[in-house]
Amino acid sequence: MRRPDPRISQKIAFAILLLSTLFVLVPAGLIVLVIIKNGLGAVTWEFLTTAPRNGMREGGILPAMVGTACLVVGAMSVAIPLGVLSAIYLNEYAGQNLLTRVIKLAIINLAGIPSVVYGLFGMGIFVIFLKFGASILAGSLTLAIMNLPVIITATREALASVPQSFREVSLSLGASKWQTIRHVVLPNSIPGILTGIILEISRAAGETAPILFTVAAFYLPGLPTSVFDQVMALPMHLYAISTQIPNIELEVRYATALVLLGLVFGVNSMAIIIRAKLRRKKAW
Repeated sequence: MRRPDPRISQKIAFAILLLSTLFVLVPAGLIVLVIIKNGLGAVTWEFLTTAPRNGMREGGILPAMVGTACLVVGAMSVAIPLGVLSAIYLNEYAGQNLLTRVIKLAIINLAGIPSVVYGLFGMGIFVIFLKFGASILAGSLTLAIMNLPVIITATREALASVPQSFREVSLSLGASKWQTIRHVVLPNSIPGILTGIILEISRAAGETAPILFTVAAFYLPGLPTSVFDQVMALPMHLYAISTQIPNIELEVRYATALVLLGLVFGVNSMAIIIRAKLRRKKAW
Protein backbone atom coordinates (compact mmCIF):
# COMPACT_ATOMS: atom_id res chain seq x y z
CA MET A 1 0.00 0.00 0.00
CA ARG A 2 1.35 3.40 -1.03
CA ARG A 3 2.16 5.73 1.86
CA PRO A 4 0.77 9.32 1.69
CA ASP A 5 3.15 12.14 0.77
CA PRO A 6 4.60 13.58 4.04
CA ARG A 7 4.39 17.13 2.67
CA ILE A 8 0.67 16.76 1.97
CA SER A 9 0.12 15.28 5.44
CA GLN A 10 1.99 18.22 6.97
CA LYS A 11 -0.09 20.76 5.06
CA ILE A 12 -3.32 19.05 6.13
CA ALA A 13 -2.14 19.03 9.77
CA PHE A 14 -1.19 22.74 9.63
CA ALA A 15 -4.59 23.59 8.08
CA ILE A 16 -6.45 21.71 10.83
CA LEU A 17 -4.38 23.42 13.54
CA LEU A 18 -4.95 26.85 11.98
CA LEU A 19 -8.70 26.30 11.71
CA SER A 20 -8.85 25.12 15.31
CA THR A 21 -6.99 28.23 16.45
CA LEU A 22 -9.23 30.55 14.44
CA PHE A 23 -12.32 28.74 15.75
CA VAL A 24 -11.27 29.77 19.27
CA LEU A 25 -9.75 33.20 18.63
CA VAL A 26 -12.30 34.74 16.23
CA PRO A 27 -15.39 34.43 18.51
CA ALA A 28 -13.36 35.63 21.51
CA GLY A 29 -12.05 38.59 19.53
CA LEU A 30 -15.56 39.51 18.30
CA ILE A 31 -16.90 39.43 21.87
CA VAL A 32 -14.13 41.77 23.03
CA LEU A 33 -14.74 44.14 20.10
CA VAL A 34 -18.49 44.28 20.81
CA ILE A 35 -17.83 45.03 24.50
CA ILE A 36 -15.34 47.79 23.63
CA LYS A 37 -17.58 49.32 20.96
CA ASN A 38 -20.70 49.45 23.16
CA GLY A 39 -19.08 50.21 26.51
CA LEU A 40 -16.17 52.55 25.86
CA GLY A 41 -18.37 55.65 25.63
CA ALA A 42 -19.75 55.12 29.14
CA VAL A 43 -16.38 54.61 30.85
CA THR A 44 -15.80 58.07 32.29
CA TRP A 45 -13.91 59.33 35.33
CA GLU A 46 -17.23 59.75 37.19
CA PHE A 47 -18.23 56.18 36.29
CA LEU A 48 -14.99 54.84 37.77
CA THR A 49 -14.88 56.96 40.94
CA THR A 50 -18.46 57.19 42.23
CA ALA A 51 -20.90 54.81 43.90
CA PRO A 52 -24.13 53.64 42.22
CA ARG A 53 -27.20 55.82 42.67
CA ASN A 54 -30.93 55.69 41.96
CA GLY A 55 -31.24 51.93 42.37
CA MET A 56 -27.93 51.38 40.48
CA ARG A 57 -29.37 53.03 37.33
CA GLU A 58 -26.99 56.00 37.72
CA GLY A 59 -23.58 56.67 39.21
CA GLY A 60 -20.50 54.51 38.98
CA ILE A 61 -18.90 51.25 40.03
CA LEU A 62 -16.21 52.29 42.53
CA PRO A 63 -17.43 49.99 45.39
CA ALA A 64 -17.53 47.02 43.00
CA MET A 65 -14.00 47.72 41.74
CA VAL A 66 -12.61 48.07 45.27
CA GLY A 67 -14.44 44.91 46.39
CA THR A 68 -13.07 42.89 43.48
CA ALA A 69 -9.53 44.10 44.20
CA CYS A 70 -9.89 43.19 47.91
CA LEU A 71 -11.10 39.67 47.05
CA VAL A 72 -8.34 39.02 44.51
CA VAL A 73 -5.59 40.28 46.84
CA GLY A 74 -7.02 38.33 49.80
CA ALA A 75 -7.41 35.10 47.82
CA MET A 76 -3.95 35.27 46.26
CA SER A 77 -2.34 36.13 49.62
CA VAL A 78 -3.56 32.78 50.92
CA ALA A 79 -3.49 30.61 47.79
CA ILE A 80 -0.01 31.45 46.44
CA PRO A 81 2.11 30.63 49.52
CA LEU A 82 0.00 27.58 50.44
CA GLY A 83 -0.09 26.29 46.86
CA VAL A 84 3.62 26.76 46.15
CA LEU A 85 4.77 25.27 49.47
CA SER A 86 2.43 22.28 49.06
CA ALA A 87 3.74 21.67 45.54
CA ILE A 88 7.35 21.86 46.75
CA TYR A 89 6.62 19.26 49.43
CA LEU A 90 4.77 16.92 47.06
CA ASN A 91 7.39 17.17 44.31
CA GLU A 92 10.64 17.38 46.28
CA TYR A 93 10.09 15.73 49.67
CA ALA A 94 7.11 13.35 49.61
CA GLY A 95 7.84 9.74 48.78
CA GLN A 96 6.38 8.12 45.68
CA ASN A 97 3.91 5.87 47.51
CA LEU A 98 0.19 5.12 47.26
CA LEU A 99 -0.80 7.95 49.61
CA THR A 100 1.10 10.54 47.57
CA ARG A 101 -0.45 9.31 44.32
CA VAL A 102 -3.93 9.48 45.87
CA ILE A 103 -3.31 13.05 47.06
CA LYS A 104 -2.05 14.13 43.63
CA LEU A 105 -5.06 12.54 41.94
CA ALA A 106 -7.41 14.25 44.41
CA ILE A 107 -5.81 17.64 43.69
CA ILE A 108 -6.24 17.18 39.93
CA ASN A 109 -9.90 16.18 40.40
CA LEU A 110 -10.56 19.16 42.69
CA ALA A 111 -9.53 21.49 39.84
CA GLY A 112 -12.55 20.27 37.85
CA ILE A 113 -15.22 20.82 40.50
CA PRO A 114 -17.80 23.52 39.56
CA SER A 115 -17.22 26.83 41.29
CA VAL A 116 -20.73 26.88 42.78
CA VAL A 117 -19.74 23.83 44.88
CA TYR A 118 -16.83 25.81 46.32
CA GLY A 119 -19.26 28.61 47.10
CA LEU A 120 -21.55 26.29 49.06
CA PHE A 121 -18.52 24.77 50.82
CA GLY A 122 -17.25 28.23 51.76
CA MET A 123 -20.66 29.24 53.07
CA GLY A 124 -20.86 26.12 55.24
CA ILE A 125 -17.31 26.29 56.62
CA PHE A 126 -16.42 29.97 56.82
CA VAL A 127 -19.76 31.78 57.00
CA ILE A 128 -21.74 29.38 59.24
CA PHE A 129 -19.31 27.05 61.10
CA LEU A 130 -16.45 29.53 61.75
CA LYS A 131 -18.97 32.41 62.07
CA PHE A 132 -17.06 34.82 59.81
CA GLY A 133 -20.38 35.84 58.31
CA ALA A 134 -20.70 37.05 54.74
CA SER A 135 -17.41 38.96 54.62
CA ILE A 136 -14.22 39.66 52.68
CA LEU A 137 -12.46 37.07 54.85
CA ALA A 138 -14.95 34.30 54.03
CA GLY A 139 -15.03 35.19 50.33
CA SER A 140 -11.23 35.41 50.02
CA LEU A 141 -10.72 32.05 51.76
CA THR A 142 -13.34 30.44 49.50
CA LEU A 143 -11.65 31.80 46.37
CA ALA A 144 -8.27 30.70 47.73
CA ILE A 145 -9.47 27.11 48.20
CA MET A 146 -10.92 27.16 44.69
CA ASN A 147 -7.58 28.36 43.26
CA LEU A 148 -5.32 26.00 45.20
CA PRO A 149 -5.63 22.87 42.98
CA VAL A 150 -4.56 24.69 39.81
CA ILE A 151 -1.69 26.53 41.53
CA ILE A 152 -0.42 23.28 43.10
CA THR A 153 -0.66 21.38 39.81
CA ALA A 154 1.03 24.13 37.76
CA THR A 155 3.79 24.55 40.36
CA ARG A 156 4.44 20.80 40.50
CA GLU A 157 4.73 20.64 36.70
CA ALA A 158 7.13 23.61 36.73
CA LEU A 159 9.30 22.04 39.45
CA ALA A 160 9.34 18.68 37.63
CA SER A 161 10.52 20.39 34.41
CA VAL A 162 13.81 21.42 36.04
CA PRO A 163 16.41 18.77 35.01
CA GLN A 164 17.38 16.35 37.77
CA SER A 165 21.05 16.94 36.90
CA PHE A 166 20.72 20.50 38.30
CA ARG A 167 19.78 19.06 41.68
CA GLU A 168 22.56 16.44 41.56
CA VAL A 169 25.25 19.00 40.78
CA SER A 170 24.09 21.29 43.59
CA LEU A 171 23.97 18.44 46.11
CA SER A 172 27.39 17.17 45.01
CA LEU A 173 28.84 20.61 45.77
CA GLY A 174 27.71 20.32 49.39
CA ALA A 175 24.45 22.26 49.31
CA SER A 176 21.57 20.97 51.42
CA LYS A 177 18.31 19.90 49.83
CA TRP A 178 16.53 23.11 50.87
CA GLN A 179 19.43 25.24 49.56
CA THR A 180 19.19 23.36 46.26
CA ILE A 181 15.44 23.99 46.05
CA ARG A 182 15.74 27.65 47.03
CA HIS A 183 18.71 28.64 44.86
CA VAL A 184 18.50 26.20 41.92
CA VAL A 185 15.05 24.64 41.48
CA LEU A 186 12.76 27.58 42.31
CA PRO A 187 14.56 30.24 40.19
CA ASN A 188 14.43 27.93 37.16
CA SER A 189 10.75 27.08 37.63
CA ILE A 190 9.38 30.58 38.35
CA PRO A 191 7.99 31.18 34.80
CA GLY A 192 5.88 28.01 35.00
CA ILE A 193 4.70 28.84 38.51
CA LEU A 194 3.67 32.33 37.40
CA THR A 195 1.64 30.85 34.53
CA GLY A 196 -0.59 29.00 37.00
CA ILE A 197 -0.88 32.06 39.22
CA ILE A 198 -1.86 34.29 36.26
CA LEU A 199 -4.65 31.91 35.29
CA GLU A 200 -6.02 31.88 38.82
CA ILE A 201 -5.88 35.66 39.26
CA SER A 202 -8.17 35.96 36.25
CA ARG A 203 -10.46 33.28 37.60
CA ALA A 204 -10.64 34.90 41.06
CA ALA A 205 -11.53 38.29 39.54
CA GLY A 206 -14.24 36.91 37.26
CA GLU A 207 -15.99 34.25 39.34
CA THR A 208 -19.50 34.92 40.59
CA ALA A 209 -20.73 31.68 42.18
CA PRO A 210 -18.15 31.38 45.03
CA ILE A 211 -18.69 34.97 46.20
CA LEU A 212 -22.46 34.84 45.78
CA PHE A 213 -22.84 32.85 49.02
CA THR A 214 -19.89 34.19 51.01
CA VAL A 215 -19.32 37.90 50.51
CA ALA A 216 -21.01 39.69 47.62
CA ALA A 217 -23.67 42.28 48.41
CA PHE A 218 -26.33 43.39 45.92
CA TYR A 219 -25.79 47.07 46.76
CA LEU A 220 -23.56 48.96 49.21
CA PRO A 221 -23.15 52.74 49.14
CA GLY A 222 -19.71 52.81 50.82
CA LEU A 223 -16.35 51.10 50.80
CA PRO A 224 -15.32 48.28 53.21
CA THR A 225 -13.45 49.18 56.38
CA SER A 226 -12.47 45.71 57.65
CA VAL A 227 -12.12 42.11 56.46
CA PHE A 228 -15.45 41.29 58.15
CA ASP A 229 -17.41 43.65 55.88
CA GLN A 230 -19.43 42.64 52.85
CA VAL A 231 -18.42 44.13 49.52
CA MET A 232 -19.78 44.58 46.05
CA ALA A 233 -17.88 42.80 43.27
CA LEU A 234 -17.76 43.48 39.56
CA PRO A 235 -18.98 40.02 38.40
CA MET A 236 -21.91 40.13 40.83
CA HIS A 237 -22.66 43.77 39.96
CA LEU A 238 -22.67 42.93 36.25
CA TYR A 239 -25.02 40.00 36.88
CA ALA A 240 -27.33 42.20 38.99
CA ILE A 241 -27.63 45.09 36.53
CA SER A 242 -28.08 42.66 33.62
CA THR A 243 -30.80 40.49 35.13
CA GLN A 244 -32.33 42.11 38.21
CA ILE A 245 -32.67 45.81 37.44
CA PRO A 246 -35.07 46.92 34.68
CA ASN A 247 -34.69 50.02 32.52
CA ILE A 248 -30.93 50.33 32.88
CA GLU A 249 -29.01 51.53 29.85
CA LEU A 250 -27.32 48.83 27.80
CA GLU A 251 -24.21 51.01 27.55
CA VAL A 252 -23.74 50.85 31.34
CA ARG A 253 -23.78 47.04 31.27
CA TYR A 254 -21.18 46.93 28.53
CA ALA A 255 -19.08 49.53 30.36
CA THR A 256 -19.10 47.39 33.52
CA ALA A 257 -18.04 44.35 31.48
CA LEU A 258 -15.31 46.42 29.84
CA VAL A 259 -13.91 47.55 33.20
CA LEU A 260 -13.89 43.94 34.45
CA LEU A 261 -12.15 42.86 31.25
CA GLY A 262 -9.62 45.67 31.58
CA LEU A 263 -8.93 44.83 35.23
CA VAL A 264 -8.21 41.19 34.39
CA PHE A 265 -6.16 42.15 31.33
CA GLY A 266 -4.11 44.67 33.35
CA VAL A 267 -3.26 42.21 36.12
CA ASN A 268 -2.43 39.49 33.60
CA SER A 269 -0.24 41.85 31.59
CA MET A 270 1.86 42.74 34.63
CA ALA A 271 2.31 39.08 35.52
CA ILE A 272 3.15 38.16 31.90
CA ILE A 273 5.81 40.91 31.74
CA ILE A 274 7.38 39.66 34.97
CA ARG A 275 7.31 36.08 33.66
CA ALA A 276 8.93 37.11 30.36
CA LYS A 277 11.75 38.92 32.17
CA LEU A 278 12.41 35.90 34.38
CA ARG A 279 12.26 33.51 31.41
CA ARG A 280 14.96 35.49 29.59
CA LYS A 281 17.31 34.86 32.53
CA LYS A 282 17.09 31.10 32.07
CA ALA A 283 20.35 29.67 30.84
CA TRP A 284 18.96 26.35 29.57
